[in-house]
Amino acid sequence: MVAAPASLDTLCVNSIRMLAVDAINKSKSGHPGLPMGCAPMGYALWDKFLKHNPKNPKWFNRDRFVLSAGHGCMLLYALLHLTGYDSVSIDDIKQFRQWGSKTPGHPETFETPGVEVTTGPLGAGISNAVGLAIAESHLAAKFNKPGSTLVDHYTYVIMGDGCNQEGVASEAASLAGHLKLGKLIALYDDNNITIDGRTDVSFTEDVLKRYEAYGWHVQHVADGNTDVEAIAKAIEAAKAVTDRPSIIKVTTTIGYGSPNKGDTAGVHGAPLGEDETTLTRQQLGWEYGAFEVPQEAYDQFRQAIDRGASLEAEWNQTLASYRTQFPSEAAEFERMLRGELPKGWDKDLPTAGPDDKGLATRKHSQICLGALGPNLPELIGGSADLTHSNYTDIKGETGSYQPQTPEKRYLHFGVREHAMAAILNGIAYHGSGLIPYGGTFLVFADYMRGSMRLSALSELGVIYVLTHDSIGVGEDGPTHQPIETIPSLRAIPGMLVFRPGDANETSGAYKLAVENRKRPSALCLSRQGMANQANSSIEKVAKGGYILEDCDGTPELILIGTGTELDLCVQAAKQLTASGRKVRVVSMPCVELFDEQSDAYKEEVLPNAVRKRMVVEAAESFGWHRFIGLDGASVTMNRFGASAPGGTCLKEFGFTVENVVAKASALLG
Repeated sequence: MVAAPASLDTLCVNSIRMLAVDAINKSKSGHPGLPMGCAPMGYALWDKFLKHNPKNPKWFNRDRFVLSAGHGCMLLYALLHLTGYDSVSIDDIKQFRQWGSKTPGHPETFETPGVEVTTGPLGAGISNAVGLAIAESHLAAKFNKPGSTLVDHYTYVIMGDGCNQEGVASEAASLAGHLKLGKLIALYDDNNITIDGRTDVSFTEDVLKRYEAYGWHVQHVADGNTDVEAIAKAIEAAKAVTDRPSIIKVTTTIGYGSPNKGDTAGVHGAPLGEDETTLTRQQLGWEYGAFEVPQEAYDQFRQAIDRGASLEAEWNQTLASYRTQFPSEAAEFERMLRGELPKGWDKDLPTAGPDDKGLATRKHSQICLGALGPNLPELIGGSADLTHSNYTDIKGETGSYQPQTPEKRYLHFGVREHAMAAILNGIAYHGSGLIPYGGTFLVFADYMRGSMRLSALSELGVIYVLTHDSIGVGEDGPTHQPIETIPSLRAIPGMLVFRPGDANETSGAYKLAVENRKRPSALCLSRQGMANQANSSIEKVAKGGYILEDCDGTPELILIGTGTELDLCVQAAKQLTASGRKVRVVSMPCVELFDEQSDAYKEEVLPNAVRKRMVVEAAESFGWHRFIGLDGASVTMNRFGASAPGGTCLKEFGFTVENVVAKASALLG
């Protein structure tokens, strides 16, 4: 095999390009255009700037790299392989997009060590990166001391035209500019191509002017195809700007090197094929076979191994010195990194009896946050401009996370629900033990659904505080009254959806949400007050569903309730019992946890022999039929709500004791 005729930088860049081409050809699917075009910026960043340790992908103080344009994942897999990550061997490259491989069709944190963020939908990655940068700056402000810098790393992003067109990216970039996240640096792959063709069919704005208006530092590299030095100088300049996030527009040719498919939409999402690959090898002067990487390129890339080991060893010395100088702070820092909750974190979660004042569960939620705040320093979050409606503030906390006060842990997301959810994911991806939460109205979960789905997919323990959970919202009307939202959230695999029925169940929901660090939780909370139940408890919520009130012997009827409708079941059961009926009331604050109980427990709560069952929930009935069966009934919603006082809405739609009793009596015959 003859030596490559070009410079070492070019050899390394083309190693990335051709690994991507070969893997995508072999799999017969994939997106070669981006890795071929972005190879120079990927190489410049990873070889000359990225602080990481290939032999310890989870080293805390590494820089975070996010490939926001996740369809171009062969760029990332090539970089992981070339720099020496054990998680991506040449055989893994050859198994791109195959069953069980470590090189799936989009980057996934749970499949491939070294992948920081699960990026599928465009715009999500850059938005996650804002969360990563917030986490870094918060922890730096919290733990760094004069002469002892424990937390100090950058978040780098490669994003494309698609990311810049998605609204979530705009929301997140706007907030990042306001927060002056100086350690966030994005490289924008400006190749003027999307799936439909040239970007000018739909996208003609000046992107850098937009980011400049957001408060970002902006630069442009005109030749992103070959000028590695210019890319490196731009990154260096971006690092020198500490009071603003930075974006570098790097103009590239999609599919660079392909003589017939380069600079066309066709190279975006289809293999080059054998003939075009041969021509591409000739165009690039690449005289190596499929999946063959010249040793000179490996030698250059794999300097990252010794460099990373040295960087981590140096940081470990810093940590050892920090332990000596600041033992209490070091203990807290290391506990958080281990993912351990502090002792007694839940000791102040409130309980209430039936004689205690009934409050809205959004108010109980505020009380819970106030109880958790002092005992759980890793709790960080806020609201999408609804603090005084969601009650998401932490009692006793003063001030909020701002450019001047990054040590604070209350986040004002502004009216940016989708970005909030994506940023919360980013904070969770950081892997530092921070527990992120965010609040908005339940109906606006539809704005957040893409990111909520990724929370579940990526096993991120984000806590979503979703208030105003039913037609009880009242006068704001059907646009603000969630009807189908709760069932749709329950349809997301891995998501815990809580709809607590009183103070104790709200505390129980928070306890479980905090404990579940690999499952997101949606806390669906009421605007209107509700009674506290005599037999509820924090502990029972862990079962998902439990017997709240029971009769002597085998029940004739089981009433299943959640949220504000739980007390309707209790009151209806009293009337039915007084008329001689045997009625059991089951509280079901979390369907998912009940589903996970043993068959014996589920039979104990919902005996198969009792076929007369009725669910009462001010939401669409979808999903409940597996519990109530063909012989059951429901008091639920089958249409959108109406604008009227909340109590009137509930009455008019049948959420009254009288209607529950009437429907139950009809069911019993």
